[in-house]
Amino acid sequence: MTIELEEPPLTHDNNQVFKDLFAGTMGGIAQVLVGQPFDTVKVRLQSAPEGTYNGALDVIKKLVQNEGPKAFYKGTLTPLVGVGACVSVQFSVNEFMKRHYDNKLNGQPLSLLQFFNCGAIAGFANGFLASPIEHIRIRLQTQTSSTKSFNGPIDCFKKLYQQQGLFGGIYKGLVPTLIRESVGLGIYFATYEALIANELTKDKSITRADISSLKLCAFGGLSGYTLWIAIYPIDVIKSKLQTDSLTKPTFKGSLDVVNKVFKSSGIKGFYRGFIPTILRAAPANGATFAVFEITMRLLG
Repeated sequence: MTIELEEPPLTHDNNQVFKDLFAGTMGGIAQVLVGQPFDTVKVRLQSAPEGTYNGALDVIKKLVQNEGPKAFYKGTLTPLVGVGACVSVQFSVNEFMKRHYDNKLNGQPLSLLQFFNCGAIAGFANGFLASPIEHIRIRLQTQTSSTKSFNGPIDCFKKLYQQQGLFGGIYKGLVPTLIRESVGLGIYFATYEALIANELTKDKSITRADISSLKLCAFGGLSGYTLWIAIYPIDVIKSKLQTDSLTKPTFKGSLDVVNKVFKSSGIKGFYRGFIPTILRAAPANGATFAVFEITMRLLG
């Protein structure tokens, strides 16, 4: 069974891909600026040894005391450039796939499953870019003054490659990243389009361009919630792999992470850092979708 969603005709402007990329980049920059402090707290909780922190508030307290407020934006340069690129890929591939389905359906509305497929393909493509970017960001976020190994993202990239090569170093955690991105972004974009469609159905006198920024933020925030609720345990597995020792690794792979986390902490081990992630989901993803949509409107 398919659920048909009302969708205005998609433009086939030859410059559309460039518009999608630019608007996605703007959305990605907004996401980083809003969400980076939450993400730093999440990563510290996910990757620290058991007992290091007593929750998100304890991470915040210790970061401020030991490293200062700037610590919340550690490794920001990498995601500012990288997440901008990632979100531009996510949105441009998603929009491209929507146009692909639109051509096949001769203007008929896409189903919820088709919107999911668009997002899943966008997520899979994005995973190859997101994996090294997140790996470098996480290495920078988790190092302290006493454990500092890298002098910025370029130095981190060089050392990861020198020590473990491309797939063992730079692309460490690629498999869970691809799974997370494919499933997560399929749900993410399908949720957003369903909310947009519902709004257009309620008031047939408006178009997508008439939906207010506040509602776009709300829809983006709700989409962010569904994304993280669905894929958070996979993100924990990825983070464990990407913060593991390069010279004396604790984990042999994703399945080994699952076994060891479950044995040591049970199910709750897969949800460490969940609260700051959920708190981040609404503002960060709300800003992402709102900035993307508004930028697209300005571009025409």
